[in-house]
Amino acid sequence: MTPLPNWCGPRACRLVAVLVIAVSLLSSVTHADENPGQTLTREILDRSLALGREHLLSNQKLEGNFNYQYQVLGKRFLPGDSEVRQAGALWGLALIHQDDPTTETREAIAKGLSFFRRHSQVTEDGRRYVAYPDSPLGRTGTVALVALALIDSLRAEGDFEGRDDLETELDQYLAFLLSLRTAAGHFHGGYSVTDGTPQGEPSPYFDGETLLALIKAARYLDRSTLRPKILESAATVYERWVDHALIEEADSPLTKGFYQWGSMSYYELYTTKWPGTEIWADRVIDLAYWMIDVHKTLDRRRNTAYAYEGIITAWELARLTGNHEAQTKLSEVIALGLTKLTSWQIGGPLENPFFGTRAVTDRFALGGVMNAADDPLLRIDVTQHQMHAVLLARRFLYTGSSRE
Repeated sequence: MTPLPNWCGPRACRLVAVLVIAVSLLSSVTHADENPGQTLTREILDRSLALGREHLLSNQKLEGNFNYQYQVLGKRFLPGDSEVRQAGALWGLALIHQDDPTTETREAIAKGLSFFRRHSQVTEDGRRYVAYPDSPLGRTGTVALVALALIDSLRAEGDFEGRDDLETELDQYLAFLLSLRTAAGHFHGGYSVTDGTPQGEPSPYFDGETLLALIKAARYLDRSTLRPKILESAATVYERWVDHALIEEADSPLTKGFYQWGSMSYYELYTTKWPGTEIWADRVIDLAYWMIDVHKTLDRRRNTAYAYEGIITAWELARLTGNHEAQTKLSEVIALGLTKLTSWQIGGPLENPFFGTRAVTDRFALGGVMNAADDPLLRIDVTQHQMHAVLLARRFLYTGSSRE
């Protein structure tokens, strides 16, 4: 049994645990009935990923960024943009490329990195930051996600012409992220696009995204000098966005914002096997229980693919630590949740209830994931998060081996 969460006292948690198990069992029956006869398989996930990949590629502009919002019924692009979600879409392509490198995805990533390179500034001391078009204030999450795109695309490749330049570029982005670090170990939420001066309070999203970038750089690309700051920040951000936040509010939006980024970060941290990182497995599992039982991800009517980025990594940590009870609970939620969300993919392997028998052939829509069962407005980050959840599910649960 996973240790009692730290967001309630021992006596209260015992009572909560009994109620949660009862509610969970009832909820599982209810949600299972919502998708009668539909069983999630590796083949379904493979088909969904292939379509999502094509959606991201089809919606990349010549400049390298992405169509942000698309109204399917009216076949029109809508105004609006988000630099953080643009960088996240690029990272999503890098993860897809890492799973299955192709010339097409390699060229798309190069185009996306070129876009952010053109819209970046380098300080006199060699720190690189994004100055996104028409943005008066830089956002820390944008830099972190561009760094993640660099990290995961470099992981997919061996030696190639221009690799040293990309490694240098990555180091410049990482140096900038570290310059946003506060004395306590958080990261300023923004910065001046004029000179890179830190501005703004820390954000649960950006703290998590930055922590993930630093850990992956240290773990996979031999940036071992980052280790002391990583360990300090890992503890600091958990204390603020989980411990303190859940004392103030049981279903805290701060914890929800930090959830998947923190879960993915602590999975990476646990699997480094660095001394003192053993604690993070149980904490990620506890967070997954919070997402299921308190935030109630299965009951949400909007797309919650972000939740499965965290829940799936929690399942893998449960497997690694021999926590069979958590594996069972989490795998049931993953199957139910991803089955529902996969049915929201346009042209996907499960019937989309909104479009019924009407085949959608629009290349800007095909493979995109709706933000709700009845919402035909596509946003690039919704598809990106869901495809990452699909990648993780294929990697850990639906492997095609005896572990499936």
